[in-house]
Amino acid sequence: MAAIAQLVYVLACPNIQRKSSGTRFCNQSLCYRKTVSDGWKRQSFSLPSITCSAANKPSSSEISSTAKIRSEVLSPFRSVRMFFYLAFIASGALGGLIAATQLVAALTNPSKAADVPEILKGLGIDIGAVSLFMFLYIRENKTKNAQLATLAREESLSNLKVRVNEKKILPVNSLRGLARLVILAGPGSFIAESYRLSEPFTERLLERGVLVVPFATDGEPPSFEFEESQDAKEIAAKRRRLWQLLPVFVSEWSEWLDEQKKLANVSSESPVYMSLRMDGRVRGSGVGYPPWNAFVAQLPPVKGMWSGLLDGMDGRVL
Repeated sequence: MAAIAQLVYVLACPNIQRKSSGTRFCNQSLCYRKTVSDGWKRQSFSLPSITCSAANKPSSSEISSTAKIRSEVLSPFRSVRMFFYLAFIASGALGGLIAATQLVAALTNPSKAADVPEILKGLGIDIGAVSLFMFLYIRENKTKNAQLATLAREESLSNLKVRVNEKKILPVNSLRGLARLVILAGPGSFIAESYRLSEPFTERLLERGVLVVPFATDGEPPSFEFEESQDAKEIAAKRRRLWQLLPVFVSEWSEWLDEQKKLANVSSESPVYMSLRMDGRVRGSGVGYPPWNAFVAQLPPVKGMWSGLLDGMDGRVL
């Protein structure tokens, strides 16, 4: 219940603004059009086209200290294992060097020829130990680098900005613990169809803390229509809340999404979706329309008797 209250406060309060040095925000307005026909009022919400830039933007290839700290937290004994692997490698290498010198001395001295089999046995054990621990160290190091790269990409994502309303722009990391973001990237027609497909699941998605960040890659944002009749006013408000987040600084979003597509061997023109966990980590992604029904089935509600108990059930990290 507390998470819901915090999320509503963050999204609804227009007076909270984050300051950012070295950054220029664009002037973006939300466009609404109202029409009345046959006694029904329909409100159309048009996603604006945003062209912004930011100064002093850090390189996405840099591994931040935050990512390194998170890696240590997620794998607290990795450094200990790697230290012992190196110690065993050094010990085996030293033993192998000693055995090699003994072998040379035994081969050059006929009186020590009987010791050659025992020396070879010890040398083989040393070489095997060095090879084993070298393999374990390399594997651990590769796992560490892969995890750091994943965390660095997630940190880059967390620093991207979204517009909540005309007066508030927040970084994605401000929504950690409050919302499960679903990022959509594709042409305007893909965004519009995803919007239409999500309609039957609106209420249940909001109960699970899902908020959508639509990013029109072709620069042609779709127009969302909401029924403004008395009967449909409540669902229209929920639809706006589900789709109220808008990406700003298009160049940064495009760069981050292109990097993810490249890593996943996905065409840069393909429409994709990406689902985030409550802690901001990526839990799922794919090409095409997001599976709204699967989100409803897999994600636990963020309030009620299951609140807190199932916070870690967002799914495994990709």
